[in-house]
This record gives sequence, structure tokens and C-alpha cells, in this order.
Amino acid sequence: MEVLHDSAVGPRVNPPLSSALLTRIERDFAPRWNDTWNGKFVLHGSAPGPNAVRLDGNDYLSVTGHPEVVSAHVEAITKGSEFVVQSGVFLLQQHPTRSLEKSICDWIGKEDGFVCQSGYAANVGLLQSIADANTPIFLDSLAHTSLWEGAHAARAPAHAFRHNDPDHLDRSMERKGPGIVVVDSVYSTTGAICPLKEMVEVTEKHGGMILVDESHSLGTHGPGGAGLCADLGLTDRVHFISASLAKAVAGRAGFFSAPASMRYYILSSSYPNIFSSCLLPPEVAALRATIGVLRRADTERTRLREVTAYLRQAIMELGYPIHQGTEQIISLEAGTEPATMLLRDELEKRGVFGAIFCAPATSRNRAMVRLTLNSSLTAAELEHVVNSLRDIAPIVKPWEWPIARRARVNAAQSS
Repeated sequence: MEVLHDSAVGPRVNPPLSSALLTRIERDFAPRWNDTWNGKFVLHGSAPGPNAVRLDGNDYLSVTGHPEVVSAHVEAITKGSEFVVQSGVFLLQQHPTRSLEKSICDWIGKEDGFVCQSGYAANVGLLQSIADANTPIFLDSLAHTSLWEGAHAARAPAHAFRHNDPDHLDRSMERKGPGIVVVDSVYSTTGAICPLKEMVEVTEKHGGMILVDESHSLGTHGPGGAGLCADLGLTDRVHFISASLAKAVAGRAGFFSAPASMRYYILSSSYPNIFSSCLLPPEVAALRATIGVLRRADTERTRLREVTAYLRQAIMELGYPIHQGTEQIISLEAGTEPATMLLRDELEKRGVFGAIFCAPATSRNRAMVRLTLNSSLTAAELEHVVNSLRDIAPIVKPWEWPIARRARVNAAQSS
């Protein structure tokens, strides 16, 4: 039995864990902790200093701290009326959350929708409501984990199709019949953009429905930041749109759309909505204000595209294999976790901070340092990132990464 000591409360005693759990930890986690990570949590590097270039967040249009957002948040805190914390399914039409839902629907061009505790909860709750054991779900192989967990929650048969390959999806639906197609608009690990028009056409061909997770395109793409579906004129052909509001919206919530006719069905069947408490009024007020800011942020969207194009071109010229994406997320896929930790550490020594992604966020041995760009990056900061990557290239040898070797093999086979 483990005994812990605390000077204020005296010894604290934990009861013994089960042998099954201890065996599982020893088998599945201990080798990774002791050998691969060398006793240090893989995701935790050094602390950023005041002059660090932070490329480890998702506030793509730099709205955090915007005066309008701060003012709305403060007013809701200081002048808010009586409020009951309860499940969101109890909220009436006049509640501020309902106004937020309508604002988002007006923004993206959908009839109705639901605000949830997170993007994860949104995807799980939506798929749980619209699928069951008789509904095949076709997921892009790089679809976000929350989408796979949504299929699991629905007890639905989940079928992966090759990343961004509508032809493979077509063949899969031909064999297994109509169901629900699930894609990300912009993929969170690579910055690859979905060939959404082709995916919609395949879905329509087989009489299915399609769910598009717009977490990394809402705010950054489309007219007024309305997303990739709106940008491509596909909103009326997409059945469901979901999004984390913790990316460009820079809050702590999620959202999914649904026809108005489904509203009370969703409120009666979506477990994350039923069994989670609603957002607090200051959060709702800040999110509404942020959406107003984002709809007017064309200058910031243009700047983000310029930053993305410049940095991607410069990084590719240095020999880093980042060909798998095009958008504001840049994946430096070193492959193994030790190689990725080395990459992270060398960047942090030079004041450049990205975020490690590894299993279960990626496939095994496809670990990466993810750099997420934002519209407020200065020319000096961009130059510093490029110079840092140039300095460490002889150390991390990006031309030897597995993804670089695979690219060379594919190029040779296609030539």
C-alpha cells in the first residue's frame, strides 16, 4: 500500500490497485516511459520564455484578448443575472446559449445547431444520435479521434477509407451500402485540405449522408470565415457540420448543426448534451463576441494565408518533407518518438515552440512536431523560425525521416 505524506493533513493512503491494472500499465506504458521517453513525459518540453515564438496554439486569427471579446466577457461576469448551472437540455429558447447557437447557424448557413462542452463532445453526441448498429460509417483514415469515438458510441460499423481518396470511398460504399461519410475539412495533424466536392459527390451517388468537421477551417476559410463548406458552395449539400470552438474561435466549446426538425430528437438522444452541464454565461458572451470579430477579420485571414504560403515555401526549400499539407498547420513528421523529442528540444533551445503529436493522436512511428501558424506572426518571427530550422537540419536530418524516404519511393515509382 502506497503512503503519501502531507504536512497539513498527515499521511494519505491509497488502496492497492488491482493486479490486472498494474499488469496493463507495466506491459503497455512502462516500456514507453522508461525506454522510449527516458522517464520524461513526451509532450512536456521546456517552458517558453518571453521572447519565444509560440506555434503551439490554435488561435489562428489572434483574437485572444481582443477588446470586444474581453469587454463582453467582463460585462457578463459583473452584470450577469441569476443563473442556474444545469444540463444544456433544460435551457429554454430565450437563454443566451440559444442565441449563440443561432448566431453560429447564421454564420455558417445552417438551419439549426447545438453548442456543446467541446468539439469532442459535439462529434460523439452527433454521431451517437444519427447512427446505430445498422448504419455503416465511412471515416477518412486521418479523421479526428472524436469522430471515431462517435462511431463507437453509436455501436456503428466503422470503415476507414484512404486519406483524401474519394475513389476508395466510392468502392467502399459500393460494397457496404449507403451510410454516413465523415471527413475533416482541414486535417488537424497535417494541414491537408479535404477534396470536399468529390467527397460530397460520392456520398450523393450512394444516397448517404456526410458530416464535415470544420474545426480547423471555421474562421479561417470561406466568406466571413464561414468555413470550407461555404467557401466551396457546398453548405446546402452537406448534412451536418461540426466544429471545435477552441481553434480560431479561441474558446472552450463545440458545435454541430442539424435540421430544425431534429432538435428535440437530439435533445433526447445525444448523451454528451444530456449529461453535461451547459456553458457559463461569460463563456457564451465571449463566444458570441468572438464570432462577430471573426466575421469581420478578412485582413487577418489574408495575413494568415500569406504567412502560411511564405513559411511553407521556406521550410520546403530547407529540405523538410511537409508536402502532405497546404494549410496553416505544418507537420514536421520525424517518425519515431525519440527523433521527434530531439526535434522539439532543438527547436525549443532556439525559442521556437511547437507541439508534439504522437500515438494515440497519430499512428505509431508517425510522431511529429506540429507548428500552427497565426495571423499576428511578424516578419522577424518568421525569419527566426526559418533560421532555426536551417540551424538544426544537420542535427535532425529531415531528409532521412521515414516520410521523406516514402516520398522519394513514390516519386520514383510514378516517374
